[in-house]
Amino acid sequence: MMAVDIVMGLLAASALISVIATVLAVQARDLLKAVIFSALQSVAYTLMYFMLMAPDIVLVYAAVAVGIYPLILILLIKKVGRYEV
Repeated sequence: MMAVDIVMGLLAASALISVIATVLAVQARDLLKAVIFSALQSVAYTLMYFMLMAPDIVLVYAAVAVGIYPLILILLIKKVGRYEV
């Protein structure tokens, strides 16, 4: 019973972190910070999928949402400019 409580607490904490990171990403005027907050939100989702025992989703989501997607966005920001006007 105690293990279930720990998992539920970690799920709640991850959900809260993902909501906060999403709000910060939307409000950020610095595009690089927005990408970092978006990656943090993706890490929180990955942790939630892991605790919900969905290993196939974790493998794909971690590779795409935490690795490839932020990398592409950072390369795009280098071309366009860092700050939103």
